[in-house]
Amino acid sequence: MQSTETQKKDYKKKKVEVVAGIIYCGQDILCVQRDKNKLPYISEKYEFPGGKLEAGESRTQALQRELMEELNIQVEIQDFYLTVCHEYPDFELTMHSFRCRIPRKIDVILREHIDLKWLKNNQLNNLDWAAADIPIVDKIMADEG
Repeated sequence: MQSTETQKKDYKKKKVEVVAGIIYCGQDILCVQRDKNKLPYISEKYEFPGGKLEAGESRTQALQRELMEELNIQVEIQDFYLTVCHEYPDFELTMHSFRCRIPRKIDVILREHIDLKWLKNNQLNNLDWAAADIPIVDKIMADEG
């Protein structure tokens, strides 16, 4: 029988790489709320929209695809913002975020989220964010305060 220490070493968490868009319309930033989930630490939390990279995609290609699939929007990706590595209880997440722009708010259609809010940067900390998104929120508030 293996010791607990050996079992811990043998167990490897799933690693997930995703992209996220910090989407601006004027001075407002798009925040979307996840649906209910069996994982309580991400269920109904707010996040910056995006998703997983597929084989052969660049990060920006993945972001454009995910935003079209989830929100029916095309954005202008301006620049890379921050990579966050976060360890959730069930998986390790690496999230690459990009600043983006959209000309109009009316284009957004929620396909995988249950709510959206357009907030000023100094209002972002009013939401219940997924843990991996908090470093991005903190950096936005520090940079643009």
